[in-house]
Amino acid sequence: MPDADRECLSTEAVHPLSAGLDTRPLEEAVRLLSEEQQGAMKAIDAAFPQIVAVARAYAKSYQAGGRVLYVGAGTSGRLGLLDTAELPETFGIAPGRIQTLLAGGEAAMSQAIESAEDDATAGQQAIAAYKLDRDDLVIGISASGETPFVLGAVAEANSQRAVTVGITNNVDTTLEQVVDLPIIVATGPELITGSTRLKAGTAQKVVLNLLSTAAMVSVEKVYDGFMIEVRPMNAKLRRRAMRTLEALTDKSPEVVHKALVTTGWQVKPALLMIKAHITRDKAKRLLEDCRGSLRGAMKALDIE
Repeated sequence: MPDADRECLSTEAVHPLSAGLDTRPLEEAVRLLSEEQQGAMKAIDAAFPQIVAVARAYAKSYQAGGRVLYVGAGTSGRLGLLDTAELPETFGIAPGRIQTLLAGGEAAMSQAIESAEDDATAGQQAIAAYKLDRDDLVIGISASGETPFVLGAVAEANSQRAVTVGITNNVDTTLEQVVDLPIIVATGPELITGSTRLKAGTAQKVVLNLLSTAAMVSVEKVYDGFMIEVRPMNAKLRRRAMRTLEALTDKSPEVVHKALVTTGWQVKPALLMIKAHITRDKAKRLLEDCRGSLRGAMKALDIE
């Protein structure tokens, strides 16, 4: 996108309250920045129907065995990495099912590689390696909606018949036009002109949280408000698994601990063992028969 066109983007415009920002008392500057973040949430509310549609597609892709790939550059890509890095342990997701492709690769995780975002061919090549199909979902994240790396990736995903999503903070962008499902969170000008790590980034982070969490709830990775597929890889997560089972079974810590140890710290079979008084092997077989659905297994045992 030519620089002259970029200047027309709302996220690149001058904020009416930014004049004299550097001369304001610190307390006033903090208040202004905080108010801007609240404005990002209002923009998210306006995009609610689009977010619901994408969360539904996300869940459908996961249930079908597809992969979900986030694609972004700079702040947008690192926000994608933050989301996908936390999903496996939270929801027991197998490696590779949900990933982020970041312009500039691993080096761009900890430092800015600004030129990487301009390489549409690199975006296309990054996606081409995955050999996608209609069960896969590709989510392009770009505040401007014009990032070449993201557009190249989306173009390749479209050619492979994957479902494509675009998250952008501007209206009438190329990204909006080329994806199947756009999410437009129009956050407007930043207090620091063009610094979309601010409220545009806040909006992107919240949208990604909504999409992944709602999708995982939809595919029954959560029971009531509990992480029933958490991977207890450390002491904190083992305590969380303990508290989850104690809350769901009303049993003592000793009973809960024994069941979790027996199942290798897997919450779902441990819960079935306790509530239905069945063996670990029977609990695991039942979950397999119910395609991992805890509610389905409990219904089959008539213990809902």
